[in-house]
Amino acid sequence: MFGSVTSVNCALYETNDAHELSNIKLITVTGKIVFIVKSSEWLKVSIIFFSLYKILKQFLTSNYYTKIMAKLTSRKENYSQWYNELVVQANLAETSAVRGCMVIKPYGYAIWEKMQHQLDSMFKATGHVNAYFPLFIPKSFFSKEASHVEGFAKECAVVTHYRLKNDPDGKGVVVDPDAKLEEELIVRPTSETIIWNTYKKWVHSYRDLPILCNQWANVVRWEMRTRLFLRTAEFLWQEGHTAHATAEEAREEAEKMINVYSDFAENFLAIPVIKGVKSANERFAGALDTYTIEALMQDGKALQSGTSHFLGQNFAKAFDVTFTKKDGTTDYVWATSWGVSTRLMGALIMTHSDDNGLVLPPKLAPIQVVIVPIYKTDEQLAAITEKAQAIKKALEAKGITVEYDDDDTQKPGWKFAEYELKGIPVRLAMGARDLENGTVEVARRDTLTKETLPLENIDAYVENLLNEIQKNLFEKAKAFRTEHTYKVDTYEEFKERVKNCDGFILAHWDGTTETEEKIKEETKATVRCIPFDAPDEEGTCIYSGKPSHKRALFAISY
Repeated sequence: MFGSVTSVNCALYETNDAHELSNIKLITVTGKIVFIVKSSEWLKVSIIFFSLYKILKQFLTSNYYTKIMAKLTSRKENYSQWYNELVVQANLAETSAVRGCMVIKPYGYAIWEKMQHQLDSMFKATGHVNAYFPLFIPKSFFSKEASHVEGFAKECAVVTHYRLKNDPDGKGVVVDPDAKLEEELIVRPTSETIIWNTYKKWVHSYRDLPILCNQWANVVRWEMRTRLFLRTAEFLWQEGHTAHATAEEAREEAEKMINVYSDFAENFLAIPVIKGVKSANERFAGALDTYTIEALMQDGKALQSGTSHFLGQNFAKAFDVTFTKKDGTTDYVWATSWGVSTRLMGALIMTHSDDNGLVLPPKLAPIQVVIVPIYKTDEQLAAITEKAQAIKKALEAKGITVEYDDDDTQKPGWKFAEYELKGIPVRLAMGARDLENGTVEVARRDTLTKETLPLENIDAYVENLLNEIQKNLFEKAKAFRTEHTYKVDTYEEFKERVKNCDGFILAHWDGTTETEEKIKEETKATVRCIPFDAPDEEGTCIYSGKPSHKRALFAISY
């Protein structure tokens, strides 16, 4: 009735209009709660009014009221608004006092930590080690690699001074003009320049290679239009930077890491991705080739979910990083860089979630199973708790994360809605009747179905169910992608698909930047990649009519 309430305004009105009113009526007028009473009742009502008002205000402004009344905008109605509401209501993140920056809340950060832990183990399994490099980069470093600085110049935050002082006029603090830096510092948008300046000190001989370093860090890229997780001025990521003796080794490394990202996306995020190489126009600034994984969101837009770059010898030449080869000659080092970010949180949300809230793949859910007791007496609670704790212990022995929610400040129905919103993969509920029958109710988040099962071997059943949910989420997303991938052979059909934001489009393209830019200008669609598995196929470019030997993957993208 009241919608989202942040404050309550109340008023008393006196009237003798008996045919219109009887005793007390409560109505709402543009958000104001109005109590209308007859004159004969004025004294009696005014005595209780302020007590009632205080109680009502306390309820309407409480978190409890907000949560039970809040309902997500549907994806069909407004996909962008649905996403923004879900991120906030599921307690993943919120905007901060700093323009363009976000606060990642504990539940959201717990999901990121699961991603981070899994990726870190995959990196180490492929021989990589972690290091950390400075947040601040001298401006002169960016001048050494022309294409690199051109790609990031408009996004850089620059530090010019190193000290504040009290305002002589007593108006707080001001920048001390005498504390100007001799050379401005760039707040890290990416770390190639500072890392290759460091590698110059590390590399002298072929014996010093390869260097396989990864760094977990934050970066700053000044964005004008921001969106939680998808595009913020500051975000978290990992960036790998490797150095090699040969071009072949470096290319192999770049391809290996895009395969690691693909493995992670499909087997942990449960997101099917298309691997491919970026066009010259879309590749990373300073790279010779960029490999990418592209995912399709439920609104038909593509999301670049990870990239790996073959940098050639560009950065080695810029920072004079040479090494002595086995034959005694010298050469510049070959390089790669690769990274994924908290943008993967956005991918996870938009691929699987529904109008009821978040849907998490079990492998990345901070809480995989929640157990909710349903009881009326303390005796019932004690008996249920004994059974629930036994289930919890058995599941945890299998490496499954479990929460037993016996908080008595909220009703079971509220808890069910809350855990549905937060995407807990499996919910177990146990009441007095379950105790008598030796059963438990099992609900799965991905299909919103539930069933009552015997307690015997419930731990094995839940373990298998989590694996089934993980697989089901991937297969569902893959089926959606297949259903929304189209081959087109004419520009008119292409424009119609793009206009409707139908999904991925496979079309012939002549390979020129000129044609790519014209298509982007006219339709806003970009070449997401040339898929690795795209078959050789003779055709003509949908725009220029020139010969084409493969189809490229196009889409509107985030």
